[in-house]
Amino acid sequence: MTIVGFTSTGSKRPHALFGPDVEGLPQRMHRSAGCMVHATDGREYLDFIMALGAVALGYGHADVTRAVIDAVERGTIGPLSPDDESSLAAELGAAMPWLENVLFLKTGAEAVAAAVRIARVATGRRHVIGCGYHGWLDWCSDADGVPLATRDLYATVPFNDAEQTQHRIRAAGDRLACVVVEPVIDEAPGSEWLAVLRSETERVGAILIFDEIKTAFRIAIGGAAEKWGVKPDLTVLGKAMANGYPLAAVGGSRALMHHATRTWISSTMATEFVSLAAARATVAAMKAHDVPRRLDAAGSRLLNGLKRLATQHGDLGIRVAGIPQMCYLRHDNVQTSHRLAIECARRGLLFKRTAYNFVSLAHDEAAIDRALDILADALAAC
Repeated sequence: MTIVGFTSTGSKRPHALFGPDVEGLPQRMHRSAGCMVHATDGREYLDFIMALGAVALGYGHADVTRAVIDAVERGTIGPLSPDDESSLAAELGAAMPWLENVLFLKTGAEAVAAAVRIARVATGRRHVIGCGYHGWLDWCSDADGVPLATRDLYATVPFNDAEQTQHRIRAAGDRLACVVVEPVIDEAPGSEWLAVLRSETERVGAILIFDEIKTAFRIAIGGAAEKWGVKPDLTVLGKAMANGYPLAAVGGSRALMHHATRTWISSTMATEFVSLAAARATVAAMKAHDVPRRLDAAGSRLLNGLKRLATQHGDLGIRVAGIPQMCYLRHDNVQTSHRLAIECARRGLLFKRTAYNFVSLAHDEAAIDRALDILADALAAC
């Protein structure tokens, strides 16, 4: 028996990471620690993919590991809600006061879907406008197998385009249940765009949802809402919140979140001890070590280095996209992106060829400088 598509996580498929030519490249791993990955090919790799952004403290962070071991020894799961559930909810609310109530789930995809469900119940409307990637579920996908009637309820707006965003929200009018956006896509959001999102959703009575799965706990504890001062109606959290353990959340005001009780949103594993304990340890470490500030410093070193390399290798058609905490090299030629990822891997660096690469607390200056040296050598070979 084999796994369909090689692995259950599509973005970790060798072809997704490296392109069609994967012979001799790392495909499976057996250990990770800090910012290093030990692959089954016997080599150790410096990693900037960081589990697709799910890890911000570094792999196997000691505080998180201790909390997880304690949770396992306490039984992992049971018939009642664990006390860590209410404790974590209180800690998130203290860090993000706009989250008066939260609901925990296991994945970002189901948490955003839950936010949309809550918005539909609250407004009595069906139509949704999105911006960014919100998972693979039917409500936001145009993939094969999604009914046309479902697709017709979902439209998109371009990132940072205030004029188009205003036009489409107004055109949807009283049919619009919610607008759900990733607040960072390849660059920081503009103040005009954020203001339009806030004012126009209020104008038509729609719910504004920030998909902060990548940004929360990374650019600030409270993500884009904290950093840029625009508060959404609902916020979705995930990835770095539990430093690699499967946990996501949707939260907002008590009045709005109450609508979750008018529908059915439930996940058996949402209240297992392990991920909740991991998240509590992660949030504590984020605060104790001022992790967002340190990621900004480390990421700025990486981002500035990438800009230098892009200038030096302008003939390859590359440019830098993203913000310090999550950035990558954007390629005009997809073959060049394949070649660079391959050349990096051959030199001991896992560097994503598309959005995004992530710095973590485990990436010190030496690790970043080593990555830039490998990238320079790899670009010279492209």
